[in-house]
Amino acid sequence: MSGYLEAWITDYRRAWESNEPDDIRALFTEDAEYRTDPWVVPWRGHEEIVAGWRKKRDAPGSTAFEWSELVATPDVSIIQGTTVYRDGPTYSNLWVIKLTSEGLAREFTEWWMDQSNPS
Repeated sequence: MSGYLEAWITDYRRAWESNEPDDIRALFTEDAEYRTDPWVVPWRGHEEIVAGWRKKRDAPGSTAFEWSELVATPDVSIIQGTTVYRDGPTYSNLWVIKLTSEGLAREFTEWWMDQSNPS
């Protein structure tokens, strides 16, 4: 497992819990793209990412998250995760993360599936 990947996910969870703009910005390159769904127009750059994140934010302490690495190459990492909302559904997640050599995400795409509502 890439040390950068594990550190990045730890920092992502910190930002997920804090919803602080500086914590969010610290995850991404200035020109990063963040897709909340593979087929949507991405949030581009720090300002759009922070604004989009904070608009969709979860309350601190409302989730538990477990993950495992499926694929790691020098260019891309793919993780499988499970997000459990304390007062809501459980989601299966697939994240595709393209990290720089400095450990910042230049691209992030997430797939999420509600386990209580399979397609």
